[in-house]
Order: sequence, then structure tokens, then C-alpha cells
Amino acid sequence: MRKVIVIAGGGTGGHIYPGIAIARAIQKQEPATEIHFVGSLSGLEQKIIPKEGFPLHLIAGGKLNFSGNRLNKIKTLLRLPIGFAQSVLLILRLKPAIVLGVGGYASGPFVLAAALLGRSTAIWEPNAHPGMANRWLSRFVQKCFVVFVESKSFLSCKNIEVIGMPVRAEIEKQDGFRIPHSEFHILHYGGSQGARVIGRTLCEAIKKGGSWLREVRIVHQSGSLDHSDFLQKYQGFEGQVELQEFIYDMPKYYRWADLVICRSGASTLTELAAFGLPAIVIPLPLADGHQEQNAMSLVQGGAAVLIPQQELTADRLVAEIERLRSQPDLLESLANNIKKFYKPQAADRLAAVLLGSQ
Repeated sequence: MRKVIVIAGGGTGGHIYPGIAIARAIQKQEPATEIHFVGSLSGLEQKIIPKEGFPLHLIAGGKLNFSGNRLNKIKTLLRLPIGFAQSVLLILRLKPAIVLGVGGYASGPFVLAAALLGRSTAIWEPNAHPGMANRWLSRFVQKCFVVFVESKSFLSCKNIEVIGMPVRAEIEKQDGFRIPHSEFHILHYGGSQGARVIGRTLCEAIKKGGSWLREVRIVHQSGSLDHSDFLQKYQGFEGQVELQEFIYDMPKYYRWADLVICRSGASTLTELAAFGLPAIVIPLPLADGHQEQNAMSLVQGGAAVLIPQQELTADRLVAEIERLRSQPDLLESLANNIKKFYKPQAADRLAAVLLGSQ
């Protein structure tokens, strides 16, 4: 009998890539299972999911949990009923045995519709402080999977399991091999739009020049919004700075890097832990503060260097880079300590529990 599983959510790589990891684990355990993804019209999933070979269905949705701009919130509220109606029609057509929400704009309306239509539903929450959508959805679903024990107190579901962070197979099976090099390699990335504040600060530091750039190579993932601007600003730095709009082969660059400059989403930190990479993390200052909480967990474990966004300047960033580069023992300590935060095979465990519920 045909079995369909739908994974709903997206918006950013932090939601999409764990969803892909779960999908691959399901396929490995039950190869005949048909897996579909549901995303939003504005998310990064439109770039990533088709490349992974999964069917992608788009519904209306948007972000509610942000400060300012009431007009955008009103527009999102008006789109939600449309997204819910689209979800109902899609569920009636696909007839999924299981619906898993992984967070993001499409997760809310689709998982709610599936629950109300009597489908088996679950959500996965990556952060110590769950997002608004998952906090709300937890009262409707049969099961919640979490990464942090602390998440349990925010969720209403009676069946909550600490499962860890699912990562892609290419991350899971990494062998610790690092690409040999003599220069100091810095990797900066920040998702679909880049981490714009960080990217601009890094660019400013590079443009100012100085001795810190000696024997340094930098890969800068800009995101789409600032890509053309950075192309102009990095003219003359082509031999030292590699600018990419989006990086699809992250393992290649993780093996390349000596130091990463990034946000502190749970998925990002887990991948750094899998590769044992020292990092300067600049948490995105969100209303619920989950990135700050994620980052503090690492800092308290001696596993990362934190710069609050309000303290981020080109001079501060360069000072931290120079401090770390001049202390190989500190870099090694950060690398060893961050490895302790990695829990392997989370995707396989989650898939087994999910499939076992049927």
C-alpha cells in the first residue's frame, strides 16, 4: 500500500536541511515511502528541495513573530486562511499517513490542517526556546521531537522526546578529513539572505585592509540581497575573497575552513560541532532570544567565541580573528569542546520513532 509522508516547513536552511535529513533517513528505513515537502512562496526551500529530488508544494504564509511593521503582520494574517485552505486541499489529494512540521512559515497552517483532518501529526523543535508556531501547534499534535530538554516546558504535547539535531547524510558521515593548506581560512555564511549585518562588517574589515589579511583566505556567502553590492566592493580582492551567493556543498567548505563566522541557529551549531570547527558566533537578536541561548550554551562549554550584534564592529571582529589566529592552542580547545555538542544519528532515531507510530 502506498505510504505518503509530508514534511512541512522551511523558510531558512535551519528548518530545511534537518527536514531533508529526516526524509533521507525515512527513505533508508522504508524505501517505498513517498515523501513530499510543503513550503512557502518566499522561502529558501524553492532553491534547495528541488535539487534534492523531492516534490515541493507551496502554500501561502508568512512571518508573524517579528518586531515592527504592522502592515507585514496584517498581510501575513490575511494569507494564513488561504494557506490553510490550500493545505486542506493538498492533504485531501496526497492522503499522507504522517505529517511532520519542522518549523517555518508553512508548518503552522499545514500541520494544523492535518491534525484537524485526523492525520498522524508531529513537530520537531530545534531550539531551547521553541518558536511561536511550534509552541502553538504542540497542543494539536500527537508527538513532539526536541533537541534541548529545556524545550519541554514550553510545549503542551504530552508525548515529547529528546532526539537531537538531524543533519544531512554528508554531514553525518564526515570523516574528519581537512583539506591541507598553509594559509588561514575564514568561512562566513548566513543562510538565504546571508547574515547581512555580519557580512557588511566583514566586508568593511576587508576593505580597511591591514596586517590581519596576510596569508588569509576568506569565503563569504552573501545571500541574494547583497550579492551584487559585494561583487563591486570586493573588486581587487578576487585572489583573497571568494564570494558566493549561496553555498550548496557545505561539507567541502567545512573541511576547508580554520575559523567560521556565523549566526547561532541550532542547525548551524550542530554542523560546526560535527566538523569540530572553531567559530565566532553573532546571535541574531530575536524577540524570543533563542539564538542567544544557543550561543551561551557553547560559550559556557568553552566551545565558541561570542560577539553580541550590538557590539559588532569591523575593529572588534578583526581583533577576535587575530586573537584566535595567534593562539593555536585556543583554536584547538574550541574545536575539541564543540565536538562534545554533537549527537550523531538523530535523523535515524527520529525516522524510526516516526515510522513506528504507524
